[in-house]
Amino acid sequence: MYLEKIKIKNFKKIINLETELNKNINIFIGNNAQGKTSILESIYVLALTKPSKSVEESELINKTSDFSLIKGNLRYEKNQKEMEVILTNQEKILKINKKEIKKVSDYLTNLNVIMFSPDDLDIIKKSPLVRRNLLNIELCQLFPNYMKVLNEYNKLLKIRNEYLRKNYLNIDKAYFDIITEKLIDRLIIIRNYREKYIECINSNIEVIYKKIMKTGNLKINYNKNISFDNKEEIINYYKDNYYNEVDKKMTLFGIQKDDLSFYVDSMDLKDYGSQGQQRVAILAFKLAEINIFKEIKKTYPIVLLDDIFSELDIEKRNNLLKFIKSNIQFIITTTDIKNISDKIVEKASIFKIKDGNITNYGRKKNYGTTKTL
Repeated sequence: MYLEKIKIKNFKKIINLETELNKNINIFIGNNAQGKTSILESIYVLALTKPSKSVEESELINKTSDFSLIKGNLRYEKNQKEMEVILTNQEKILKINKKEIKKVSDYLTNLNVIMFSPDDLDIIKKSPLVRRNLLNIELCQLFPNYMKVLNEYNKLLKIRNEYLRKNYLNIDKAYFDIITEKLIDRLIIIRNYREKYIECINSNIEVIYKKIMKTGNLKINYNKNISFDNKEEIINYYKDNYYNEVDKKMTLFGIQKDDLSFYVDSMDLKDYGSQGQQRVAILAFKLAEINIFKEIKKTYPIVLLDDIFSELDIEKRNNLLKFIKSNIQFIITTTDIKNISDKIVEKASIFKIKDGNITNYGRKKNYGTTKTL
């Protein structure tokens, strides 16, 4: 799977950009605040329909316009698709081969991306919500049913919380039990997806972590807010905590409270790991995800690397670059091409970006000439 061509209009710093891409390695070079990240963010939105960071979608539209457009020509094996996302202040339009797609779940699984950014390197220290999102983003790309069930769960959770808040003095127990059972049915499905996914991650991640760090055994734990697996036991758990939830006027238990823990040799990285260990653990997690996508989808995802090389020392940087394969499309941003090994640069198409405009130099031998698109 790779993007042959990308067109971006009125997206953040980029007014009008259109370029062909190398099927393997693409490097965008530029100073900070020139639009490098905007290119990766646009591809992320093209794949997932929403930004990687918690910002309003209206903020993605350049201030000089009332709409933003991202269009990409996607190729995998002998198939080709044109993906398109149009953002306005009122709506979001999704298209595949010029046909509008109404359901996000029907759109999501077509273009798959894994994004590495400096913000990701601190995921282990951040809130459980960030780590749950780490799971949700990739599972929604892999399994359309996961997104469907997750949306149903969130709607039921909202209904249940509103009911507790508004009716805590006079709860219709029969109605409340029906909502709770529907919530539990979806909880079990979501948790099953997540636990199996973490099993797959763990079967890949130890070797990857050692290749980068050279020492230590990394393992991920999925921490369940409710320890029971059997539906009847979970129902009884909610019943046992009924008055506690009524008192708090909210749902206190469920997959919205689950979390991930990262351990190296039984040491919890969140509490005791060094910054280097924490960062490499997240890199290893995402590299393991690349392999899982290949196993499940039979094709590699597109990998977006947003200036992460400056965050790593030379040894870890070089060890990470060893995972760059010829059959994966990488789109890399950097402030300095010297951060990337010559062996990688020699294979890459190189782009210079300034003020949201790009100059395409092709291969390294042309870098320094001018070939403006």
